[in-house]
Amino acid sequence: MTNFIYFSIVFLIVLGFVALYRAYKGPQASDRVVAINVITTKAVTIIVLIAVITAQDSYLNVALLYALVGFMTTIGVGKYLMKGKLG
Repeated sequence: MTNFIYFSIVFLIVLGFVALYRAYKGPQASDRVVAINVITTKAVTIIVLIAVITAQDSYLNVALLYALVGFMTTIGVGKYLMKGKLG
């Protein structure tokens, strides 16, 4: 079971680099925002898998906080792209 989790972590890291390439190369700003959101989601998943491996519940709090910050950032950037201001 642990080997499967290690493989999953490595696979998510590789897919994170694919999303990072899309964030760099994306033709539009919306593509870049979605790619950054995907990277954030993968990072949260990796943190949760590390919490499962190490049996540390405090990592779950970090993952939840990181997910909330990533969500708020995505909403803020999306609003800025649509309206040109955040207020």
